[in-house]
Amino acid sequence: MPMTEQNVMRKKIANTIRFLAADMVQKANSGHPGAPMGLADIAVVLSEHLKHNPKNPKWLNRDRLVFSGGHGSSLIYSLLHLWGYDVSLDDLKAFRQLDSKTPGHPEYGHTDGVEMTTGPLGQGIANAVGFAMAAKYTGNQVNSETCELIDHKVYCLCGDGDLQEGISYEACSLAGHLNLNNIVLIYDNNEITIEGDTSIAWSEDVAARFIAQGWDVKKINGHCYDDIDKVLNKVKTATKPTIVIANTIIGKGAGELEGTHHTHGAPLGDKIISESKTKEGFPADETFHIPEDVLVRFRCAIDNGELHEKEWIHRHKEAPLIEQNEALARLLNPDFSAIEFPDFSESGAVATRDSNGKILNAIAKAIPGFIGGSADLAPSNKTELKDLGDFPKGRNMHFGIREHSMAAITNAMAIYGTVIPFNATFFVFSDYLKPSARIAALTGIQNFFVWTHDSIGVGEDGPTHEPIEHLSQFRALPNFYVWRPADATENVEAWKTAFDINAPHGFVLSRQKLKTLKPERDFGEVANGAYIVKERENANFTLMASGSELMPCLQAACHLEPLGIIANVVSVPCLDLFNEQDADYKAKVINSDTKVLAVEAATATEYYRYADDVLGMEGFGASAPAEQLFEKFGFTIDGIVRRACSLMNVEYESVNLENC
Repeated sequence: MPMTEQNVMRKKIANTIRFLAADMVQKANSGHPGAPMGLADIAVVLSEHLKHNPKNPKWLNRDRLVFSGGHGSSLIYSLLHLWGYDVSLDDLKAFRQLDSKTPGHPEYGHTDGVEMTTGPLGQGIANAVGFAMAAKYTGNQVNSETCELIDHKVYCLCGDGDLQEGISYEACSLAGHLNLNNIVLIYDNNEITIEGDTSIAWSEDVAARFIAQGWDVKKINGHCYDDIDKVLNKVKTATKPTIVIANTIIGKGAGELEGTHHTHGAPLGDKIISESKTKEGFPADETFHIPEDVLVRFRCAIDNGELHEKEWIHRHKEAPLIEQNEALARLLNPDFSAIEFPDFSESGAVATRDSNGKILNAIAKAIPGFIGGSADLAPSNKTELKDLGDFPKGRNMHFGIREHSMAAITNAMAIYGTVIPFNATFFVFSDYLKPSARIAALTGIQNFFVWTHDSIGVGEDGPTHEPIEHLSQFRALPNFYVWRPADATENVEAWKTAFDINAPHGFVLSRQKLKTLKPERDFGEVANGAYIVKERENANFTLMASGSELMPCLQAACHLEPLGIIANVVSVPCLDLFNEQDADYKAKVINSDTKVLAVEAATATEYYRYADDVLGMEGFGASAPAEQLFEKFGFTIDGIVRRACSLMNVEYESVNLENC
C-alpha cells in the first residue's frame, strides 16, 4: 500500500534525523549512531504530540521528554536543533568536542532543552518517574475539578540496557504502585547490545513484567507511522502508567550495517553513509543537510509551543479559584525566611538524627513544596513529616526499599520547579544510591540526602551496617557537600547554609545522643565548613573532628594541657566547604605553628591535607555496644591523648576520667 502524503513527509523528516545523527558521529569519529537511526521514526511522530516551547524551555506545564539511553545524544541534539532550541547547526558539527553544547551524553543545564543528565543506564527511567511524581503532587495542590493547571505528560525513551539495570525495576515498580498515569515509557526494542544479540543475556518477557508491576502495555511496529500515532493518541487518556514496546531496527537506513551491533557505538564510515543517503534521495556528498521543507515543518514547534504556553497562561489567569494561583505561587517561590528553626540550646544531649527530624518538620511547616521520605526507614531516620499526609496528596513519600531509584527520583523532582525534595536511608546504604548522588553533583541539583547511623556508633548491628569509607567517598565527589554536625545546633546551621548552595547535600547523622555544646559560642563560621570551637593562648597543637568525635576531642584537650600540649579544637561540620575557603581563613582556623591531629571514626584519609596525623578507622567495625567499639578503636579521651602525645613526642600519662 502506498504511503500517504503525510507519511511520505514523515519519512523524509526521519531520514533527515538519521543522517544528521550519522554525520555527527562520523565527524566526531566517536558516538552511537544505531539507536538514533532506529528511533528516528518514533521521534518524528512523537514531535507531533509533544507540548513544549523551544523559546521557553522552562515552561512549567510542558511535556517532559527524557532520553534514558543518553548515548543516543545525537538524536537529542538533532531534535533540539530542528525544533528551534538554542542548538545551532555549528553545535551539531561540534558534537563531542571540547566546550561544545553537544557533549557525548546530555547534560542538564548545559544544553537548552535537555531535561536531565543521562548516560548511566536506567537512571533516566527513574528520573522520568520523578518528574511524573512531582507533577502529580503539584497537580494535587493546584488543580481543581474545573481547571487543571498541571496536566502534562512525561515521556521516556529507553532501551534494553535501561531495562536490564536494577534501578529500572525499582522505579517502575513504584510507578505502578502509585498508578502514575502521566508517564509513558517508550521501549526501543531493537534486540541488539554492544556484544551482539540481546538473547545472549536477555530473555525475559518484558510485557509480563510490566503487567505484573501494574502498567498498561502497548506493542507497536516502531517504524510504522500510523501505529506510532495511534498509540500516542491513546496514552493521552491512560489510566495507568504505560510502556510502549516498539519493535525497531537498530541503525535503520545504514545499508549493510542495518540491524547489527556494529552500528551501536562506532561511526558508520563515509561509504555506508554516502550510499544510504543516495538510496533515500539525499545529496551523497553533503553533510549536515537539512531540506528546507523539513526545517519548516519542525520549526512549527516554536509557534505551536508559544500557542500552548499562551493557552496555559490564559487558563492560569482564569482559574476559578484564587487559591489555585496562590498555591502555585507558593510552590514556585518558597519563602525560606519563614522557617522557624528549632532552638536546641537548652536540650542537653540530642542525637543529630532526632534534631534533624525536628528541623525537617520546621522546614515543611513553612515551605509547602518541601517533600520527601525514606527507603522504608522513616522511624529510624526520623524523617516523618508530622500531620502532613502521604504522597501523592501529602508530603511523606514511601519509597520502599529502593535506595537507588529514590535518589534518581528526587533528582528529577529537584529539577521539576515546584518541589524541594529530600531522601533518606542509613549511611552505609548510601552505596546503593551512589551513582544517582554522582549525577546530582555533576548536574548541580539541590537534592538533600539524609543519612543516619553515621559510624561504628551503630553498635550491635555490626560491620555490615557501620559506614567506614563512606565519608571519604562522598567528600571526594566534586560539588557535593557532606555535613556531619557535632550537635543539634550545628545541625540547624548546616541546613541554613545548605539552602544557600545550589548543589546536593548529604547530612550524616548520629544514632547516639550527642551533647549540645555551649550555646554562647559563635556559629557564624559553620558556613565556612570548619571553625574553632575552643581556642587557647600559645597553642602548639590542633585537634580537628566532626560529629560525635568532637566532644572527646574537647575533653582530651583539657587533659593535654598539663602535659604541655596546648590544643585548639576545631569542629569540621563540612570539610568540603572548608576546602573552598581562602588561605587566610584556613590559617586562622589551623595555626601553621601547631601540630595537627584529626579524629574521625572513619577512614578519614582526606584530613591529611591539613593534619600531621589522623586517628581514624583502619579496618571494619565490629558487633558490640557503641561505647565498647569507640573504646576498642581508640575514639575516647584516653585514645586521643595517647595519639597526641605520640605525635608531640611527649611521654603519655593515663587520663583520670573522673576529672572529665
